[in-house]
Amino acid sequence: MTPRRTTAEPNKGVFEVEWPLFGELSRALALKVVRSYDPELIVGVATAGVVPGAVIAAILDREFHSIVVSRRYQSDAVRDTPAIFGAVPGGVRGKRVLLVDETCDSGATMRLAVSAVVNAGAAEVRTAVAFRTGTYEPDYHALATESTIVLPWDREVLFEGELVPNPLYRETIGG
Repeated sequence: MTPRRTTAEPNKGVFEVEWPLFGELSRALALKVVRSYDPELIVGVATAGVVPGAVIAAILDREFHSIVVSRRYQSDAVRDTPAIFGAVPGGVRGKRVLLVDETCDSGATMRLAVSAVVNAGAAEVRTAVAFRTGTYEPDYHALATESTIVLPWDREVLFEGELVPNPLYRETIGG
């Protein structure tokens, strides 16, 4: 998972994404991909890349798998370095693969995921993200912005049986 900035940087703004917009962006991204690439398999980068990946797989009527690339489970000392947790889906061998994440900034997570999928024997790998937020250039993106992205599934979390504003975004969205 590419970490989304959780505090808005000066002059960058906050982009709160609602479910209908997310759906339309996923649809637009699927259409961009299919115009120049025919993936046989979609792989979503867990955790947040699974959502747009599954939507794109459904739209394109392709098989879907996930790969866990995260900073979340590491110690604070190595939090800036992504790592793969678990195995690459075995179904990638010999296939044209579309690797999907929700955002990309530096590209560290995406490059690691691409390397893992290529090393697992994929015939070809292309990348797609809903939001390009930094310098890394995926093969496909739905929207480019420097704003802090707040996705619909990140806005609230369950705490003691109640949905509450996500503490990660308290300063960003005034929750």
